[in-house]
Formats: sequence, C-alpha cells, structure tokens
Amino acid sequence: MSKKILILASNYGLWAEELQAPWDALKSAGHQLTLATFNGMTPLPFKLSMDPDFIDPMLNIPMNPPELIKRVNEILDTGEWSNPIKIKEAKMENYDTLVIVGGPGAAVDIAGNLFVHRLILNAYKNKKIIGALCYAVAALVFTRDPDNKNKSIIYNKRVTAHPHSWDFDVDVVYDVVRPQADNPDMKLRTSGFLFPLQYITEDAVGSKEKVNSDEKATRNKPCVEWDNPFVTGLSVESSSAFGKKLVEVLK
Repeated sequence: MSKKILILASNYGLWAEELQAPWDALKSAGHQLTLATFNGMTPLPFKLSMDPDFIDPMLNIPMNPPELIKRVNEILDTGEWSNPIKIKEAKMENYDTLVIVGGPGAAVDIAGNLFVHRLILNAYKNKKIIGALCYAVAALVFTRDPDNKNKSIIYNKRVTAHPHSWDFDVDVVYDVVRPQADNPDMKLRTSGFLFPLQYITEDAVGSKEKVNSDEKATRNKPCVEWDNPFVTGLSVESSSAFGKKLVEVLK
C-alpha cells in the first residue's frame, strides 16, 4: 500500500547517496515522496560526496561509484529534488512516515531544529515509522518526550550511531555542487563535525550495548537497526540497506 512520506534533507551539504539511495528505494516501491529542507531550496550534495576520486580517510576505500554520481546528476538535471517545501511549513498529519537523511549539513540545520523535533514527536506519538540516517540520528537524540520525563524518544531503543572513530578531525568545509545565486554555497567551516554522535546517542539511549556503532561496516556488511518505530542507518555505506529496510518495514 502506497504511503505518503516526508523526507527531510539539509541545505548545508547533503551527502548525495544518503538521499539518493532511500529516495530511489521508496520511489520504486510506489510511495509518494515530499521533500523538505530548512530553506526550501534544493538540497545540494556535498562536493566530496560527488567526487569520483574521494577515498574515505577512515576506511581507505573509494566512496562514490560512477553509477551513483551518474544517478545523482540525473536527479539534479531533471529537478526531482527541486522546489522542496520548508521544514517549518510541513505538517506531520499530512504524512504516514518521516525519513531524515544525513551528511555533514544535517548537524547544522536538522539536528537541533525545533521544527524538526516537532515533526518527529508528532510522528512518534501517532505511531508512525521514523527513519534517520547517519548524522540525522542526532535529531532523534534531541527530540524529547514530555510524557517520559523529557527523556529522548530513543531512550532504551536499539539504534545506530556514526562511530566516533570515523569522525573527521580536520576542518570540514561545507561546499556543495551546483551552487546558484538563489541556492548558494553557505560558506561554512567547522573543526571536524559539530558533535560526537556516538557518545550523545549512547547517553540518550541510556545503554552503550543498544547503540550499534560498527566500525567494520561496509557496503557488503551494512549497519541498519529496526526497533519500532525507528529505522536507523550508520553512515553512507549503509544508505542502500537503510532504504531497503524502510521499504520492508512499510509493507
């Protein structure tokens, strides 16, 4: 049965595959997708996520296969991700499912966004499936349940968290592909990522054992967790598996 799915993505540097893989999986399964971003502008991919020569410094492997880059360019050329609504204008009652994707920018305009937290809490209280990939899991960490002593909504849940050992310790420059005057490069630089996701997720869940931060995860051995109502995925290598798990759960 087709579901109406709201997908949230960053305007400060989307990791291309982290939107492309679940987007294509959900679309192919016949679901109706609505995209929302902080500024209501096309979520432009982080340059490194579209670089065919980029070698992941932690895993020492190429991260962007040619077919991925070709597909994302096709999406951008045809305008599939153009004209998203603004996150603050989205109403969760209009959708059956909420999916939040990652990339470095997710830490900037999604993780601490109170409008995102309201959408998540609404979905949670109405028993709707909620998906979060990579650094978007932080938005679940920061969404609090007023009916449970303001604990995180993922308290005592099994979820993934980007391993702290994978966090960059070099400056992160949030430059994107295809900037335009009405959708510019945001000219942002931070010292590594904004926060250590693994540690704050363990604190929010209340148990290190329930947080899967598998440093050995690969495309052939992805890391995805399903603990109703949450589907979470570790990082870019698990993007396709995350999309497939969402499709499976929504059946």
